[in-house]
Amino acid sequence: MELWFSDYHTENVKVSVKAEKQLFGEQTEFQRIDVFESKEFGRFLSSDGSIVFSEADEFIYDEMIVHVPMAVHPRVKKVLVIGGGDGGVARELAHYEEIEEIDVVEPDRVFVDVCKEFFPDNACGLEDERVRVFYEDGLRYLRNKHDQYDLIINDAIDPLGHTAGLFTKEFYGNCYRALNEDGIMVYQHGSPFYDGDEESCRFMHRKASHSFPISRVYQAHIPTCSSGYWLFGFASRKYHPLADLDVDRWKQRGIQTWYYTTNLHKGAFMLPKYVEDMLEEEEGRKSGKK
Repeated sequence: MELWFSDYHTENVKVSVKAEKQLFGEQTEFQRIDVFESKEFGRFLSSDGSIVFSEADEFIYDEMIVHVPMAVHPRVKKVLVIGGGDGGVARELAHYEEIEEIDVVEPDRVFVDVCKEFFPDNACGLEDERVRVFYEDGLRYLRNKHDQYDLIINDAIDPLGHTAGLFTKEFYGNCYRALNEDGIMVYQHGSPFYDGDEESCRFMHRKASHSFPISRVYQAHIPTCSSGYWLFGFASRKYHPLADLDVDRWKQRGIQTWYYTTNLHKGAFMLPKYVEDMLEEEEGRKSGKK
């Protein structure tokens, strides 16, 4: 009997992956977690029926959400990762010797334990001596933080589920206050392709552009994400993701990547017209324009 995992992108579209076997399944306090083994993607993890990442393509997401801001900000010492319980973001951050502290805030302890067992190549990032893991709600954690971080990475996975509080106006405002005066926030921005997902993208850009003087969006191709097309948000109190990109400094680090390059960095901010139009409409709402 064949086992197929189906990820419903919309009510009318699903993407199915043939699974060799199921390795884990449990309903936690926060979400339904399943782990499968497949030929095309290796092991992959799903949350509430949607693929979060796979062994075959997680490097794309983790490299793009980490190396883009790190190639821009000249002196990151303290980093906050909200979500990130799999350890992939922390693993990429660990390449930077100048970082002194990496705080990972993940509410679901089971999620972390599952990733340690089934995805050790990701979870090894949590073993870095600079990493501290806090098992609590990200929005609550942020409320009493002021001028503390150089970089905040919002690695939360679902704007509608148990992490919905991490996609609100209050959250973006709290991030702004928690950053130092030249801090950067990056966040997963979702996919703009399907109508049902577009509204979430609009909402996130509207809130980020309200809260930060610099707010830009960039893209990546990630096969297991909705429609295979994913956006990231870059919000900053000072630095522009292109004007302040320091190519020479980043290349001198000698970091081995599979996806990110400084050339790709520049190109990732060149968006399709329908995405540009969507973002400009939300920026117009911000300024009161029609």
